[in-house]
Amino acid sequence: MLNRRQIAFATAACAATVAAPRVFAQTAPIRLIVPYAPGGPLDILGRALAEAARGSLGNVLVENKPGAGGNLGADMVAKSAPDGRTIVMGAVATHAINPWLYRNMPYDPIRDFTPITLVAQVPNVLVMNAETATRLGVASLPDLVAYAKANPGRMNYGSGGNGSAGHLAGEMFKSRAGLSIVHVPYAGGAPAQLALLSGQVDFNIDNLATASANIRAGKLKALAVTTSRRSAAMPDLPTMAEAGARAGLEGFDISTWFGLFGPAGLTPEVTQRLNQAFADALKSAPVQTRMAAMMAEASPTTPEQFAAFVKAELAKYEPVVKASGATVG
Repeated sequence: MLNRRQIAFATAACAATVAAPRVFAQTAPIRLIVPYAPGGPLDILGRALAEAARGSLGNVLVENKPGAGGNLGADMVAKSAPDGRTIVMGAVATHAINPWLYRNMPYDPIRDFTPITLVAQVPNVLVMNAETATRLGVASLPDLVAYAKANPGRMNYGSGGNGSAGHLAGEMFKSRAGLSIVHVPYAGGAPAQLALLSGQVDFNIDNLATASANIRAGKLKALAVTTSRRSAAMPDLPTMAEAGARAGLEGFDISTWFGLFGPAGLTPEVTQRLNQAFADALKSAPVQTRMAAMMAEASPTTPEQFAAFVKAELAKYEPVVKASGATVG
């Protein structure tokens, strides 16, 4: 027969088992869905985070589920059980751009997800072909605005396709500065960059990590970053808001961002545990090394801060996408 001490111990153990979130039982791994193909920035960062979070969360397995501009993988998580076992590395595309770009969205970016934390932001940069910049006498963003205003319809810019981040940033730039510039879409970021380097287009708004090597090599002329703050990787480069304040660009702020979401209905306890685990993972040396290579800036937030951020981003892109006329599906 059990004595009082044994009974008390057994009762406490049972209570702890019931109270502990099942999501963190070591018998089943957490699935981190990356809604894009292997090898991209979300995949690289997702794998680094999964490894760094292993100590507090147990096994975190990264699964790539590309398709429909990221919608396929995001939708899979939106429709998964709210037990914290399946989460997604969402991005500006899946939660702010695609809802306005796709005619038929399989999920609601707000109602169908539980925001966990913003992970990182990567600045975009307005870059010109260096020879074109010299020929046109463009040494700064105000120079570019002045030339475009004096020569309406004669300049063009490239992007990775209709509705891409580069396309929408370019449309926002044109609209805010009152410019007539032709958009030339390409089938992906790499062809767009090649078109810029060969002089087929005058400028692009590209990911800073992608453009940095050619900027340093002198092949591209960087005029401004699109974020509200300067990039630590190139601190001498002004922001669009700084350089273009007199051209209507004050408050200009566009970045490529990544963040973690679970399905709607995660409990506050599970959400907080995931938030803390990945916030700690972002501080680890391997993750910091990956971030530096991508010129990304770690941006951990509370779940509430991330939820407010996503709502603001969704509202920001609605008029931009509609003004661009881009639609998919």
